[in-house]
Amino acid sequence: MASLLDPIFQGLLLGGLYTIFAVGLSLIFGVMRLVNIAHGDFIVLAAYLAHMVLTLTGLHPLAALVIVVPLMAGLGYVLQRHVLTRTIGDDILPPLLVTFGMAVIVQNGLLTAFSTNALRLPAGAIETASIGFGGINLGVLPLLTLAVAVALIAGLEFIFARTRLGRAFRATSDDPQMATAMGVRTPHVFGLAMALCFATVAIAGVFLAMRSNFDPFSGPARLLFGFEAVIIGGLGSFWGTLAGGLILGVAQSLGAQISPQVQVLAGHIVFFLILAVRPRGLFPKTA
Repeated sequence: MASLLDPIFQGLLLGGLYTIFAVGLSLIFGVMRLVNIAHGDFIVLAAYLAHMVLTLTGLHPLAALVIVVPLMAGLGYVLQRHVLTRTIGDDILPPLLVTFGMAVIVQNGLLTAFSTNALRLPAGAIETASIGFGGINLGVLPLLTLAVAVALIAGLEFIFARTRLGRAFRATSDDPQMATAMGVRTPHVFGLAMALCFATVAIAGVFLAMRSNFDPFSGPARLLFGFEAVIIGGLGSFWGTLAGGLILGVAQSLGAQISPQVQVLAGHIVFFLILAVRPRGLFPKTA
């Protein structure tokens, strides 16, 4: 039994990381119906920014979030107000093309600045610490990652359901023109949504950098895993995004038990099967 439970638990912990990758995608699609092709590359940009902060200050990666999160949030607001806002409309092609261009710029900018050498942020004692029970060992850092993923989902749900800003997000998502007519500053609200998205991107970048190696071309895989988690869970559903990340993580972990080469493929197969049976995902937003 332990031999089966161990990969399941490890998959759930991996799913926590995928959820952090995905939550920003879910947020932006829910508010602006925008798919950001550069999402994964901005995660990697945040990882490199954290690396620079550590190099200059010697802070722990988790402490570096105090600097990285505001910087990334500010970048998100500026990009939305001065670049992406011009692409939002009924046609989905302009934002796809613009964010694809951003991905190319970020990748090549990081390549020029840091070369192709892979990096990893030292997480200290929690990097190797683990908790064991019943013959199963769970890493402290993966457990922390899952806890942060759940906290992000719960926090976004609270913001959307219980705050004035959340009401503005919902209003602009449902009918931007009507929201503007009622006095909502739609461009500003969209900018705040993107700032919030980039704040989660910063967290994703730091946890990526603590959990695995990264290089300037690591972004597309992060985008793919995040996108699959969002689609599996259901567009517009934050808790669905968490479920999608966990399902994807467990599928990959079980696939790795068959063969290391099957690990990523198993996740893609599960994604395809769920998409074929439930095109709107398992827990799509109904209102």
